[in-house]
Amino acid sequence: MSQNFAARLTRHPIPFDPAQGADAWAGLPDLPPEFRPLIEGTAGCSPYLRDLMRREGDWLRGALADVPEAAFGGILAPLDQVAVDQLGDALRQAKRRAALLTGLADLGGVWPVMQVTDALTRLADRAVHLAITRLVAEEIRRGKLPGQGEDDAASGAGMFALAMGKMGAGELNYSSDIDLICLFDQDRYGADWQEARAAFIRVTRKMAAMLSDVTGGGYVFRTDLRLRPDASVTPVCISMAAAYGYYEAEGRTWERAAYIKARPCGGDLAAGARFLQTLTPFVWRKHLDFAAIQDAHDMRLRIRAHRGLNGRVEVEGHDLKLGQGGIREIEFFTQTRQLIAGGRDPSLRDRTTLGGLQALARQGWVPEEVAVELSDLYRTHREVEHRLQMVNDAQTHEMPATAEGVARIAAFCGQDDAAFRRDYLDRLARTNRLTEGFFAPGEAEEGPELSDHAKAVVQGWNAYPCLRSDRAQGIFRRLRPALLKRLGRAANPDEALMALDGFLKGLPAGVQVFSLFEANSALVDLIIDIAATAPDLARHLSRNSGVLDAVIGGSFWAPWPGMAALRDELAARLAEVPDYEGRLNLARRWMKEWHFRIGVHHLRGLIDGFEAGKFYADLAEAVIAALWPVVVSDFEARHGRQPGRGAVVVGMGSLGAARLNAASDLDLIVIYDAAGVEASEGRRPLPTKPYFARLTQAMVTALTAQTAEGRLYEVDMRLRPSGRQGPVATGVEGWRSYQMDEAWTWEHLALTRARVLAGDASLAAEVEGVRREVIGLKGQGASVLADVADMRARLAAAKPAEGPWDAKRGAGRMMDVELFAQVLALQSASPARQIERQVQAGVKAAKASDSDAQAVLSAFRLYWRLHAGARLLSDRIVDPASLGEGARAFLLREAGEATVADLTARLAEATAVVDRVIAAHLGDAHGETGDGSAAG
Repeated sequence: MSQNFAARLTRHPIPFDPAQGADAWAGLPDLPPEFRPLIEGTAGCSPYLRDLMRREGDWLRGALADVPEAAFGGILAPLDQVAVDQLGDALRQAKRRAALLTGLADLGGVWPVMQVTDALTRLADRAVHLAITRLVAEEIRRGKLPGQGEDDAASGAGMFALAMGKMGAGELNYSSDIDLICLFDQDRYGADWQEARAAFIRVTRKMAAMLSDVTGGGYVFRTDLRLRPDASVTPVCISMAAAYGYYEAEGRTWERAAYIKARPCGGDLAAGARFLQTLTPFVWRKHLDFAAIQDAHDMRLRIRAHRGLNGRVEVEGHDLKLGQGGIREIEFFTQTRQLIAGGRDPSLRDRTTLGGLQALARQGWVPEEVAVELSDLYRTHREVEHRLQMVNDAQTHEMPATAEGVARIAAFCGQDDAAFRRDYLDRLARTNRLTEGFFAPGEAEEGPELSDHAKAVVQGWNAYPCLRSDRAQGIFRRLRPALLKRLGRAANPDEALMALDGFLKGLPAGVQVFSLFEANSALVDLIIDIAATAPDLARHLSRNSGVLDAVIGGSFWAPWPGMAALRDELAARLAEVPDYEGRLNLARRWMKEWHFRIGVHHLRGLIDGFEAGKFYADLAEAVIAALWPVVVSDFEARHGRQPGRGAVVVGMGSLGAARLNAASDLDLIVIYDAAGVEASEGRRPLPTKPYFARLTQAMVTALTAQTAEGRLYEVDMRLRPSGRQGPVATGVEGWRSYQMDEAWTWEHLALTRARVLAGDASLAAEVEGVRREVIGLKGQGASVLADVADMRARLAAAKPAEGPWDAKRGAGRMMDVELFAQVLALQSASPARQIERQVQAGVKAAKASDSDAQAVLSAFRLYWRLHAGARLLSDRIVDPASLGEGARAFLLREAGEATVADLTARLAEATAVVDRVIAAHLGDAHGETGDGSAAG
């Protein structure tokens, strides 16, 4: 904004002492008249600013005639040329002028309050940086910093200051202390680091004195160095390594919160940025951290108790910073929510209070209207805080203890006493209402009466690992009544209780999960629902509780994004992780969150079994497509680029057909084209065949290895040429030859569902071309149906049905339907991969009748829904007699039947029909029918 100061005046204080105001105006006779209300109001309320007007009057006249931003720049610019022995006096003069200019800009409405705080922070930054670099230059001249020359002084020779608190956020108040942590880069000094440390300790002490000592020119900033690690026993400047070791071993939640605002402000800014980057995992936890709420609440209570701030709120003596409804409440509210979710969402890591609130609202962590109201309250609180401090340049946040003192502050704010008091108390009450419920844990409600059996189960919880700590027990005591009450509403409370017991027994620790439940009551309902319906899923959850983050940390209930969006998201996330193992762990966390989401949506009836099947396949394909380049890059770094066109990963079976269930493994093969290249070129070159064999094994390991985050998938590679006896990776020409000359009919059937998932596009197109060529040729032989009939008989003997609700194994069930569909695809030379399209291709080619096709597909729809639902509940065959009530109801809903008897009868009828159709179709090989329809 280019307008000068006078043109931007919008308000002024009311002179509390009119005589002092008039005297100040008389001392500035050549100012334009439009300044009179501001000068008289300011001097009539603030002895400090009145004295500054007298002392800096000549300078003030020119500054008020200028654009205020330019006038402030004119305060800072000359400091760069000042010698070290004159720097203290020059900084004090700059502080006086900055205090006068920013005070008048604030009081006159020329600058909004956050522009005032930014200007004060800029002065503090300049003061700290100049003090460090000039004092470090002195140490270099004295030979006290080994290996450093004059040029190194400009970067602090490896020393830097971190601005903490309001200075770090760019929000210094009018009479603020500055909180600094001074560190140095010990690696710059090698074995001489202790000598360097001694020099940097001297620099830090001299800097603090230069800024803090009160002289005839005043002071610059009171400097507080107590936020450094273990301040009672450590020197005022320590090494980065020592600081990092402390935070890694002993860092507390309040220190994590402090580092939200931290930024390098002086000295070696690049080293400061590196240190903060290294500290990221300490500040921003990878899982949602609701335990931070309790920590913040405890901290608030301790501060209030220590300061005696828990009584009835009165205007006189109220602490605007730490008291009820004050500034710290809004800062805690914002910082704590940032700590909860900022590890997962970097967009929340804003240093400023207002920026943090906006980011939280944007991401759905705070309602928009709450963020707007708290932001307005914060700005107004900060304006009143400034007026408290402007009276006598005192670092105070307390309202005056007398009615007269309060009246002065009211006048300073441009209000009469009654209106000021009313508005002040209203703002405190609104702040308290908006923030208190977030922090204060609710009182534990009464739990329901328990049976003797339930009492024994609940009593046993105290011995579980998740309840070992006092803190976990405290949170759980408040949570338990609500859990038990919700269990009582389950269809079978005892069954749900035992499932919840299994969940708790498997939890390795409880503080984070219990805090998560306490802050999100809807999550408790979800856990009870899962426990009562799908105990296996609940047990999986207890071992992977981090997936619960996704339920409240993003768009958990949003529509499915699709494979391409998933692949791109995972690839972008993997690109942010520097090391290979870290990428594997991230992929596992990411996959489990999405896998859990599909399961919950299926369990809740938001999607059916067929949608779930497609989503599980999308997820697996996205993982393979995003992880393959990571594996290749890591492998190529050791053994050189892939020879020729490289390799492609081919999905077989259900993955190739893009329909998986919750417990599916992945059928994969790898095909490569070395294009005649005999070996790779790298640090450790390999011949082509071993190269691709080991690359394939690296991919399998990336998917199956048990890391700290578990494993991604089980992988089956038996569908490669020659099965277990064949090489794990096959050259494209050898693969084509094998399919044409050596492969069995069952291998041609498997090829009907093959699909390239990752790798070179031109090789992928060639593989697909070969697939279609083989399918077009190999389904026409006279022996195909006889081979399939023989295979079917062997499958029936090896894998009979395991109970009446086994939808997969046995004659006339899902494996039979898959076999039938693949035979039709082969016979009709169709490239279709999904069962429905393969069967329809058979009808179109007159290999099956439409009535047979509809009967088989109707049965398949029942089989898949039952099978997909059962695999969500358990990785074992479900027995209707031993199923829990919730699980039984879920499967009946999926199948569209009312009772167990109805579903059992329908399954028996469907399997009989499918068995007849397939037997008749395969009987064509022996000439039993001629039109492809079922006999009888």
